[in-house]
Amino acid sequence: MRRMLVGMSQEKLGESLDLTFQQIQKYEKGSNRISASRLYDMSRILDVPVQFFFDDMVRSDISGKTKSDKQTGSFEMIEFLSSPDGAQLVRTFSEIESPEVRRNILDLVKSVSSIGGVESD
Repeated sequence: MRRMLVGMSQEKLGESLDLTFQQIQKYEKGSNRISASRLYDMSRILDVPVQFFFDDMVRSDISGKTKSDKQTGSFEMIEFLSSPDGAQLVRTFSEIESPEVRRNILDLVKSVSSIGGVESD
């Protein structure tokens, strides 16, 4: 997600890590594990703390219960933000300088999303 938000290609990240873009694809899909040292290198290149990669993981408490559905819904949000459309939306929205225009766009999106949830007769 972070790679896409900063507009970096898999190839560019791979070059920075001395890896192929195919290896980056495997990391992103979860096919291959990422070592701690490689994760540290990625965090420096992407300008985020290492913790960034763990913040939205579902954690179990001592009783073994997981977080609520609302909290686990963040995975769906991360999945969307990791998509090309989601990354482009965030990148483009963040370029809007006017707080009023941002607020109007949010209001528009909220009203459109509520229309989708309304049943028609």
